[in-house]
Amino acid sequence: VQAARRSQRTACAGSIGRRLRCRRKCPDRRGYNAAPRFRLEPRLRIALGVEYDGTDFLGWQRLPHGATVQGALEAALSFVAAAPIEVVCAGRTDAGVHARCQVVHFDTTVHRPLRGWQLGANSRLPRSVCVRWAQEVAADFHARFGARARRYRYRILNRPARAALDARYVAWERVPLDARAMHQAAQFLCGEHDFSAFRTVACQARHPFRCIHDIQVQVDGGEEVVVEVQANAFLHHMVRNIVGSLLLVGRGERPSGWIADILASRDRSLAGPTAPASGLTFLRPLYPRDCGLPEEVSLA
Repeated sequence: VQAARRSQRTACAGSIGRRLRCRRKCPDRRGYNAAPRFRLEPRLRIALGVEYDGTDFLGWQRLPHGATVQGALEAALSFVAAAPIEVVCAGRTDAGVHARCQVVHFDTTVHRPLRGWQLGANSRLPRSVCVRWAQEVAADFHARFGARARRYRYRILNRPARAALDARYVAWERVPLDARAMHQAAQFLCGEHDFSAFRTVACQARHPFRCIHDIQVQVDGGEEVVVEVQANAFLHHMVRNIVGSLLLVGRGERPSGWIADILASRDRSLAGPTAPASGLTFLRPLYPRDCGLPEEVSLA
């Protein structure tokens, strides 16, 4: 009996030894020297064009409480990636402000088709937010610092009755406005200036100097006065404070040259009130053409 047991132990030891030698010779098989079951994917940078109705959000920036556009977008993208995703935008918008084509970027090691990022995110986003396009970009592309200009539109419904269908997207002014006088006054703002008079107290920008490339005030469709402005960058509430001051000119309460005096004063208390957020839409940022982004966000 003892001899039989010794023979069994010897056979078992030989079998284990053969398995170990086999694993050493075959490192690709599962065993002590087996290769990892995963591989690190190269990091990608993806840019998105995002459209949203800002009425029901507390602004763009993620907050610990309340709904924000950034929070909704990151949650949707994280679902698609099955991993946490954080985005960087071209320009933060305030509560109630809309965007036609906000540009954001994010980094990921998760590989998905570009259309997969777009459709997957849209399937998880609320109806008021939509990813319009997705594009792989260079590793040094930056949605905020790479933008050379940004363009906004402000819509004013100018009629005796308030809006119903467009109430979420326009400001209302019942007093007839002189759009020509407003346009003339707005031209004093073109060029690089200290825009402290049109800057909110809460603005976190390091300096108040901005360069307005173009500003136009026109009548659109007979009932709307539209202000479009493009600059290298904007201060907090800068567009809405400019529009609030132009409204005083349009109503005939101030002359056109008053805007130049306000700009030179650098005193926010002397300018007009802040116009409502509902009328403001961030149309798009603009980037050098070599970034490879869609035409609507590329410089001419």
